[in-house]
Amino acid sequence: MTTTTATDPALLGVLLDRVRAGREFGANVYSTLDVLQVLYDRVLRITPATVDDPDRDRFLLSKGHAVAGYYALLAAKGFVPADWLDDQGGPESRLGDHPDRLLVPGVEIGSGSLGHGLGLGVGTALGLRAQGRADPRVYVLLGDAELDEGSNHEAIAYAGAIGLGNLTAIVVDNRSASHGWPGGAASRFTVNGWTAATVDGRDHAVLHTALTGHDHHRPHVVVAVVTDGE
Repeated sequence: MTTTTATDPALLGVLLDRVRAGREFGANVYSTLDVLQVLYDRVLRITPATVDDPDRDRFLLSKGHAVAGYYALLAAKGFVPADWLDDQGGPESRLGDHPDRLLVPGVEIGSGSLGHGLGLGVGTALGLRAQGRADPRVYVLLGDAELDEGSNHEAIAYAGAIGLGNLTAIVVDNRSASHGWPGGAASRFTVNGWTAATVDGRDHAVLHTALTGHDHHRPHVVVAVVTDGE
């Protein structure tokens, strides 16, 4: 059930312009686009026809304020109609300024305040393990500044301690964190038993290798470094 058709960058740009509707987007949106494309083009086992399949992969956008690119990608992949993008954030729109799992097909969580997504990902991965579902994997996309939140530290430590091998975190590192971490973002995870890869967040080939580089025995983190201002 993997979506394997490559997303046309020109189409994605057109769809993102429909979401933007004259507004300005910053690095929080643009820094995530390449990761989203690789996930939905080459990694995630989910299609518009399998959004309710219990054996689908789960993608959780913890970085909910970066939702514009996510909506454009969902439209490009056929999860939502493209004309929904034209009224994003409007009073009657299903596409709010943060995603809502009850309103948007393919969305797994409603993400609001930063710092909750990884904890929800841990719970989702635990639930799949308890059901005996060995194939689905949980992917959580975070911003580097989210790691300032203590709830993420608890989720990182717990997932590592129990060897939550069906969980992958993706940290988009565009140097927006206030505190950082000695040795870089990946070391915050590896010290707690995770496997890790730090890669160029624009290079689709290395992103794909990193996102599929988990060993199934420990949680895995991919730090996608974006240093070009977006």
